Amino acid sequence: MRPRDLSEYVGQDHLVGERGPLRRSVERGYLGSLLLWGPPGTGKTSLARLLSAEINARFVSLSAVMSGVADIRAAVAGARDRLELDGGRTILFIDEIHRFNKAQQDGLLPHVEDGTIILIGATTENPYFEVNGALLSRLRVWRLEPLSDDEVATVVRRAIADPERGLAGELGPEGGVHLDDEPFDHLVGLAGGDARQALNVLEGAVTLAEAEALRDDAGRVSPRLADVEAAAQQKILAYDRAGDGHYDTASAFIKSLRGNDPDAALYWLATMIAAGEDPRFIVRRLIISASEDVGNADPRALQVAVAAAAALDWIGLPEAQYALAQATTYVATAPKSNRSGSAYWAAVADLETSGALPVPMPIRSAGHHGLKQYGYGVGYRYPPEFDGSDIAQQYLPDALVDRRYYLPNDQGYEATIAQRMATRHEAREATRQRGRPERESIPAPKADPKAGGSIMRTREENRRKLAETEKKDAEGA
Repeated sequence: MRPRDLSEYVGQDHLVGERGPLRRSVERGYLGSLLLWGPPGTGKTSLARLLSAEINARFVSLSAVMSGVADIRAAVAGARDRLELDGGRTILFIDEIHRFNKAQQDGLLPHVEDGTIILIGATTENPYFEVNGALLSRLRVWRLEPLSDDEVATVVRRAIADPERGLAGELGPEGGVHLDDEPFDHLVGLAGGDARQALNVLEGAVTLAEAEALRDDAGRVSPRLADVEAAAQQKILAYDRAGDGHYDTASAFIKSLRGNDPDAALYWLATMIAAGEDPRFIVRRLIISASEDVGNADPRALQVAVAAAAALDWIGLPEAQYALAQATTYVATAPKSNRSGSAYWAAVADLETSGALPVPMPIRSAGHHGLKQYGYGVGYRYPPEFDGSDIAQQYLPDALVDRRYYLPNDQGYEATIAQRMATRHEAREATRQRGRPERESIPAPKADPKAGGSIMRTREENRRKLAETEKKDAEGA
């Protein structure tokens, strides 16, 4: 069921859609060396073949797992002969290119550089860690995303309906194949964006159903939910990413985080991962909970959740399960406070009631000296110049001058914040009774505000010289 042209290719619209950069490039007859980075079953090999066909190039495929320097040399020699004989181009496709060692990757450099081959590498690993920098600098990296459920469903429907290459013809059982909605939806969900996995499960389920003579009224082999489960070799979870199961399980996960139950949170995390939930959805829930439920009671919770999102982006599943579990247990066991969010929505309520009120004159921007005569910035006092780096002055609009939104509770670090605010309030009250603020007693170093422009000019000059040196080095290499 490999696509025969770009019109049959499913997914990766950001690369090969109507306005995709790779499609526009091959339509002009040009293709540079590149690297396709993405999860299994997202169409890396198929895309490489299609790009080769679009520019009428010879396609030579190697696997970094099975091939060595001798195979590369043979492929390059053939490419050189074809180029010299009739000007024909050769695409050398290397699957799992990250498996090549440094010497093998270096062996590709001169042939990519002189245009003997157009190299297309494919990898499931992060190329910025796994591919040597010299080779990577000569390749354009394109990221392939997991297929959506709708895209996987398209692939499965084609495989069922195609009479030439699919299950509706001689390659399939007599009478063809039919899948009811429930087993079809579960098969698509189990694939997790991997078209190859979906087709493997489909083929296995059809084989099992045919062996038991399971057919519908039209005589078509009709695998049941249990056949899909057996073919996938894993239990079908009572979870539908587009239905109630999705929302109920996500709700259970969030409420377990909020309710300080790491065990339950881990169970619902595992449920979502096993059912094929988009891990980006999960990590978004963690980030939201870290701010909404934990807040300033433990500011590190947000850092941990965001770090888990970054880890997911860098390494993907399955390894990112560790980062997701770490963030889940951290957020679930952290002290809780929703006061930051509550304070924000209280401010929003005032905004909706009163509209955008005027900014007090002392804290308006006086970017032009002429604005001073209108009162802009007049009377503003710079807090770091005063004792405790604080000086009482009006920041809220006149109509809201006494409003207090943020009232921290006594949980975790928020108790420290509450104490800090109380201490500052007491200091301001003492200053008010004294009638004058105390200046900062520790002298600050003298600084020329114009020095910043000088150092930035020096920086840019050095960067320009460095770029020129690197360019000369690259041309010499």
